[in-house]
Amino acid sequence: MQEYFVNLGIPQDIFNYVVMPLLIFMARVMDVSINTLRIMFVLNGKKKIAPILGFFEAMIWLLAIGQIFQNINNPMSYVAYAGGFAMGTFVGMTIEEKLALGRVLVRVITPSPMPELIEYMKDRNFRFTSVGAEGRYGKVNLLFTVMKREDLQHYIEKVKTLNDKAFYTIESVKRVSEDELNVMEDRPRFTTKVWSRLRK
Repeated sequence: MQEYFVNLGIPQDIFNYVVMPLLIFMARVMDVSINTLRIMFVLNGKKKIAPILGFFEAMIWLLAIGQIFQNINNPMSYVAYAGGFAMGTFVGMTIEEKLALGRVLVRVITPSPMPELIEYMKDRNFRFTSVGAEGRYGKVNLLFTVMKREDLQHYIEKVKTLNDKAFYTIESVKRVSEDELNVMEDRPRFTTKVWSRLRK
C-alpha cells in the first residue's frame, strides 16, 4: 500500500503522518459501526445478517491492525485507531437510531386509567393490555404494549401530553410469539428500507 501512494507522488512523511492515520481512522469507523449494527441484529435474533456483518467487521479490523503493526513507531497510528473507535461508536449509534429497527415493550404506570391513550392505541392498531395493580401509594393502572421502535417517539409524546407525570419503562424485544409480528419479518425489502432511511 505504501508503494502505491508513493508512486502517486505523495511524499513519505505525508503518507506516514497523514494518509496512513486517515486510512486507519476510516477503517476503525467502518468496523466499529458494523459492530454496533451486528450487535443490534444479534439481539433481534437475525441469524442470517449478523454473521455476514461479523465477517466484514473482522476483515476490516485485521486490515487496520495490520497497518498499525507496519507503522508501530508512528504515534499518529495509535491516535487514529482510538479516534476511529470513538467516532465509529457514534456513527453506529446514529445509524441504529435512524433505522429504528425492531420492537420495544413499553409499560406505562398511572394512578388512574387513561382512556384517551387507549383510544389512541386502538386507532393505530397497537396491541396492548391494561390491568389494575398495587403501587407504593395505592391503586395504579398498568398498561403494556409492544410496538415498532419507529412509533415509540410519537407514543411517548402522546403519553406525556395526556399525563406529564406518567411513569414509563422501555425495553427491547427480541421476538414475539406470533410469526407476523417477528421483530424484523414485517420489513420486506430490507436494503431498500435501510437506504431510504439513510438518505433522510
